[in-house]
Amino acid sequence: MDRMACVSLPAFPLQILLQRHPGWRGVPAAVVEDDRPHSPVVWVNEQARRAGVLPGMRYAAALALAPALRAGAVSPAQVYEHRDRLHVRLRRFTPDVEPSVEEPGVFWLGTAGLERLHPSPARWAEAIRADLREAGFHAVVVVGFTRFGTYAVAQAVRTTRVFDDPADAQAASMDVPLARLAIDPGVRDALRTLGVTTVSALLRLPGAGLHERFGRDAYRLHQAAAGTLWTPLRPWAERMPVRRRLALDAPETDAARCVFMLKRLLDPMLAELAARGEALAGLHLRIGLEGHGWRDEWIRPAAPTLDPVQILELARLRLEASPLPAGITDVEIVATGLPASPEQQRLFAEHPRRDLAAGNRALARLRAELGEHAVVRARLRDAHLPEARVCWEPVTSLRRARPAPAARTLIRRILTRPVPLPPPSRHLRDDGWLILGVTHGAVAELLGPYVLSGGWWRQEVDRAYHFVQARRGALIWVYYDRRRRRWFLHGQVE
Repeated sequence: MDRMACVSLPAFPLQILLQRHPGWRGVPAAVVEDDRPHSPVVWVNEQARRAGVLPGMRYAAALALAPALRAGAVSPAQVYEHRDRLHVRLRRFTPDVEPSVEEPGVFWLGTAGLERLHPSPARWAEAIRADLREAGFHAVVVVGFTRFGTYAVAQAVRTTRVFDDPADAQAASMDVPLARLAIDPGVRDALRTLGVTTVSALLRLPGAGLHERFGRDAYRLHQAAAGTLWTPLRPWAERMPVRRRLALDAPETDAARCVFMLKRLLDPMLAELAARGEALAGLHLRIGLEGHGWRDEWIRPAAPTLDPVQILELARLRLEASPLPAGITDVEIVATGLPASPEQQRLFAEHPRRDLAAGNRALARLRAELGEHAVVRARLRDAHLPEARVCWEPVTSLRRARPAPAARTLIRRILTRPVPLPPPSRHLRDDGWLILGVTHGAVAELLGPYVLSGGWWRQEVDRAYHFVQARRGALIWVYYDRRRRRWFLHGQVE
């Protein structure tokens, strides 16, 4: 059988975080989704894991288990940047390198044709570890025969492992704990209550039942472990930098005209980056000067962008700050890209074209015809109950919108008057409760409770809120009124 290897950098975002904070090494440390007390923990080191901290926990709960826990956030752009650097670094050892798109810090490497370049697979694996250690990363290299087998063992060991027998590799992967794999925390905890803690125990469960109970991801993990989900190695081709060059008919000395020449080169470069799903993170500007050779300038925007106006403004400032000793005869620009967010994947910045003055005149006509309180807008306020957190205030004039980046796209629509729901059967509350009727199917998952109580000074409130996922996709927000002993529908998530 052809061999393949898995290179795993345990808790890759955490290693990036520890490079920024070297003093956190040797103590419990974790990467959180964002800087909030209730932010979920995403990655943990061994010290934190020994203290009981696992991915999926809230940061506040993790602090209760490990008071000395240190935590910070690592942006996806930083992870992608380091992943691409390591991809280039690993190509020194084999041309077949496939980074994982689902789990950062995991790479699969092909070993075909390397027998005459390295004395043994073990020496080759140790050379990879030593090279990554030089770059400041701890890595585990496992050489085996299957994609899942090498990946699973790489999550459970701390050093190089080379298998010569496929049976030994298969047996080693069966003993790997599920807690070491990239599995949904809810599924992991549910399986643990069933006594399923290893890969071998997972394989004893029926695949169809896993799909019905825990969803597609758990079913795919079962298929991969059983060897029925086989995918070939798909190496990523090395992405060449986007490059453009222009030779001028006559030397140019005017900085403004030089910026217009750059625009002719920059627009197709940004289009090519956008087609690759990237944004411009840096621009290397090489200027050929008449009789003076080449001059190098580097331009780096504050954040990866596809806005040509911003980049050209930085180029103009750089050219004006450094007078040229001679006329420009050649221009070459090389763009460095990073993965772009959906908001960044556009060629030009979106500028609003609405006439605010005309809008204010229209509002004035509405107030004159319908009254001063005819035009209102919603405003959030502090209140105890969810339905009381919104009030309406008159609109006197329009202002240009300045939307903040949204952390999530789901919208919770709250009902002004909660709707009573039919009570569930005692035995079917979690599996078979037709909370929205036959149309949406039975309850698939019940998340909560999130308790809200108080109001004893006026009218006591004691509610236990839950998010309910129906089998046919509906996601609703309900609560159980402990005083009235009844369930109510309070909103729907869209």
